[in-house]
Amino acid sequence: MSFNPAGAMDLSAIVAAAKAPPPPAGAGYVTDITAAELEPLVALSVKHPVVLELHSPRANGAEMSATLAELANEAAGAYLLARVDVDAEPTVAQALGIQAVPTVVAVIAGQLAPLWQGTRSKDDAKAYLDQLLQVAAANGVIGRADPASIDASAGPDPRFAAADEALAAGDFDKAVAEFDVLLNNSPNDVEARAGRAQAALLGRLSRIDPAATLAQAEEDATDVELQLAAADVEVGTGRAPAAFTRLIAVVAATSGEVREQVRLRLLELFDTVEPGDPEVLKARRALTTALF
Repeated sequence: MSFNPAGAMDLSAIVAAAKAPPPPAGAGYVTDITAAELEPLVALSVKHPVVLELHSPRANGAEMSATLAELANEAAGAYLLARVDVDAEPTVAQALGIQAVPTVVAVIAGQLAPLWQGTRSKDDAKAYLDQLLQVAAANGVIGRADPASIDASAGPDPRFAAADEALAAGDFDKAVAEFDVLLNNSPNDVEARAGRAQAALLGRLSRIDPAATLAQAEEDATDVELQLAAADVEVGTGRAPAAFTRLIAVVAATSGEVREQVRLRLLELFDTVEPGDPEVLKARRALTTALF
């Protein structure tokens, strides 16, 4: 599978995926597998991406392995990380044609896509994995992985109980209202702000046809509402940088109340992404330039 797939993006399942309940507290998305478990794992890749990490205790890959586990758990089910010790399971490396470790391979819809060999920094690894999710979305693979483990010591945050219940029921407007209650009491609550932004995004996505929205936005670049909706679709399908670029262009081309509306939506979309994400920092600088 190429990382530059041709053809139209299949977004028909995005609304259904958006209504999936949030992952349980303490959920882990890392598993160690044997050769016997490889085939069932590949079968899961029609629902969600699978990332295979082939490693050996003899190789210098412990730090990267820890980084991959951290990124997988941060992704909260966007993909499943499966680790294979090639010393214990040499047939897996042979079957996949792996010549050296550590090696990281993606599986999307049953097809293998090599990611990298050797070690990578966290930023580099995240860039590869973000691209993987974009390719998965482009091929209609947008399901969520089931947790491989649950940390029983990590209970749910009671502050978000009402909002989480509303999200699980697919009542995104109610979830937004519950997050607003929290923010009225604690305006600087970063987690509540992120939760509100995500709930609002899911609510908007549930009311549109993603594929039609993108097509219409391409046909009429002057329709601000279409551009806002298209940016939602792009964020919802793992293409946040494209959404940021789209809305920054609208900010640069508008003024007054319309510009302020777009600016506020862009800031809200920033909250749906990890705050330290380099793409957010880059987009914030671009927004400043567009405004002044």
